[in-house]
Amino acid sequence: MPAYFVFNEQVTDQARFDEYRKQAGPLIERYGGRFLIRGDAVTAAEGNPGLQRFGVIEFDDMAALRCFYDSAEYAPLIRLRQSASTGWVALVEGYTPT
Repeated sequence: MPAYFVFNEQVTDQARFDEYRKQAGPLIERYGGRFLIRGDAVTAAEGNPGLQRFGVIEFDDMAALRCFYDSAEYAPLIRLRQSASTGWVALVEGYTPT
């Protein structure tokens, strides 16, 4: 069943964040991740969810997602992302209809 890396962030240091993106993109692809949503154009239809730069990256399953997120290659990029933005990340198990 698919799993999703879901994030909402506000970039506070664009140069550092650009460095994160430059390194993280190829790493995400190498671990089988596929961007489904990525961007700043968020329109709240009801309420104020506090979304800034929202994204969803799909992985084949939670094991693949954890392999990426917990990897030695991604650890320094987490710190880089956190130094360049504020927000949250969630690892979410998907749903496969029966």
